[in-house]
Amino acid sequence: MDHRNDPAVLRRLLTVHGRWAVVGLSSNPRRAAVGVSRFLLDRLGMEIVPVSLKGDDVHGQAGYQTLAEIPGPIDVVDCFVNSTRVGAVVDQAIAVGAKAVWLQLGVIDESAAERAKAAGLDVVMNACPVIEAPQFGL
Repeated sequence: MDHRNDPAVLRRLLTVHGRWAVVGLSSNPRRAAVGVSRFLLDRLGMEIVPVSLKGDDVHGQAGYQTLAEIPGPIDVVDCFVNSTRVGAVVDQAIAVGAKAVWLQLGVIDESAAERAKAAGLDVVMNACPVIEAPQFGL
């Protein structure tokens, strides 16, 4: 069964203050994750936690190499990784008790989405907060 994004879930994730772990967020300004995370931080008032292979600090926020290293709860794991690798990130999100996973535009893994849903996480797939936010007046 193909995943369909629930507008109520989109609205809640974009409007309720949360702590977003942004996987694939490095200090490289050419990466989409930099602009999207800035939007989450400045426009939506979310807390962001950068996660990348190097653990770069971004936007003045301490970076980590894995979700397991992040102290405290994670509301949303925002995935800027290739579809072939996102399943492992979703499994980590489940393991750390995240409440939701958000797979960015072009990031699609139906099996990983089903695992997340089965574990009780909200799932958004193949979508970008910057593109989705205007439909909710954000």
